[in-house]
Amino acid sequence: MIQSYKKKPKILEVYDTIFIGSGMGSLATAAILAKEGKKVLILEKHYTAGGFTHIFKRKGFEWDVGIHYVGEVQRPKSIIKQLFDYITDEKLQWADMGEVYDKIIIGDRSYDFVKGVQNFKDKMTSYFPEEEKAIYEYVDLVFKANKTSKSFYLNKSLPDFVNKLFGSILNKSFYTFSDKTTYEVLKSITSNEELIKVLTGQYGDYGLPPKESSFFMHATLVKHYFSGGSFPIGGSGQIVETITPIIEKSGGIILINADVKTVLVENNKAIGVKMIDGKTFYADSIISGAGLITTYNHILPTKSVQKHNLTKNLQQVRPSVAHVSLYIGLEGTPRELQLPKTNYWIYPDKLDHDTLVSNYVKDINEPFPVVYISFPSAKDPDWTNRYPDKSTIDIITLLPYEIFEPWEGSKWMKRGEEYDALKESIATRLLEELYKQFPHLKGKVSYYELSSPLTTKHFVNYEKGEIYGLDHTPKRFRQHFLKPKTPIKNFYLTGQDIVTAGIGGALFSGVLTSAAITGKNVLHKIMK
Repeated sequence: MIQSYKKKPKILEVYDTIFIGSGMGSLATAAILAKEGKKVLILEKHYTAGGFTHIFKRKGFEWDVGIHYVGEVQRPKSIIKQLFDYITDEKLQWADMGEVYDKIIIGDRSYDFVKGVQNFKDKMTSYFPEEEKAIYEYVDLVFKANKTSKSFYLNKSLPDFVNKLFGSILNKSFYTFSDKTTYEVLKSITSNEELIKVLTGQYGDYGLPPKESSFFMHATLVKHYFSGGSFPIGGSGQIVETITPIIEKSGGIILINADVKTVLVENNKAIGVKMIDGKTFYADSIISGAGLITTYNHILPTKSVQKHNLTKNLQQVRPSVAHVSLYIGLEGTPRELQLPKTNYWIYPDKLDHDTLVSNYVKDINEPFPVVYISFPSAKDPDWTNRYPDKSTIDIITLLPYEIFEPWEGSKWMKRGEEYDALKESIATRLLEELYKQFPHLKGKVSYYELSSPLTTKHFVNYEKGEIYGLDHTPKRFRQHFLKPKTPIKNFYLTGQDIVTAGIGGALFSGVLTSAAITGKNVLHKIMK
């Protein structure tokens, strides 16, 4: 039954803008439009809003599903901080994770990523003194690649005919970095494979190992954390909690259990949406935050997809990696259990990232190519107020969707004994990785639950349980159709697929999409 996420105002039939999906892209776009006086309707298929920013509770614990740390929010003048302040009226607060935000562990060797650009360079040089020149050059390249992003974003706001005429010229410097793989760039400045493995130790944040990922994506992610990592005070659920009042202030509403069947299109113009239960809503603009693949395959009318040959666009991109997450509940406070705020990235001693991934994809009994451990209860200063004497840990690793494909179509939480046994075997292996790093936690775990790619597909509607939407290969950044405007009049896209992976990309998509709809320089207004 469709219901309001917060209050219970009258549900109207006509709104200014309708959103499909309630992820970060939709929330950001909706809040910006609400501040422009637009009455928005956000339709969320599931029982909770927020997409990858949502939380869930089980057995007296609470876990954040997709937000593990965010960069640049401790810098008052950064774009991401000002964006969050704007769409929440400065209600969303952040806790600094401290000096060391990421720890890269390779076998028995450990490398700290510390906040501050010079601190980072000094720390890396202390590990690799003979590579000082390469380390400094690497940091310079990260900044140079990020400077070219202006043309990347401008490209998404240009009319098609302008793009065809001048797009290549405008993007020339951008393509210098986006066309190369991360490994290509790093190999050009150093032959030290251990250093390359360390510097690319955060590749799990965008899902592709160095020989496949675009260096631009890598550089964007790395710079994002140079000033350290932060966590939402009160948990990531505070994101939707602080944005909702902004939406409601202009007469908007978020509806949950609201499953959209199709977009209503007449004469190549989007006019509304039809729900699974037959109910219809109408608006001047329709925006999908459900991801490109889901939107084209399931939400748009087949006639519209065929008319504009949109399936051809889908052939130019591919879904990002699928994953499993192990959510762990422990008895005892984060301080008592000595849980760090620092994220742990754990890798096998031998072989490079790409070879490890390749071996694992062929046989998941091979060593995990990456194990990421996050300690949300230690990062959140409000945690012990809400959950005294309890703590949580998240462990994530890659997993091919095909491993769980035999259970496709089965019901969530009721997929059968074989499925549960497979999940248990993976969970046990991940717990062993945790105990290698924190042996004192043995006997402290009171509950754990593994989410599979099918779980992600169920809650986020991504076709293959992907975590980052589309893969961030060099080819992806050549696709000009990845932008807010579509060939269908009044139908727009938002979310990480039209920008880059993660909360930062999805957040900034709100600027691009709202600017495309209003024709205003939204970013200038926000930065003022």
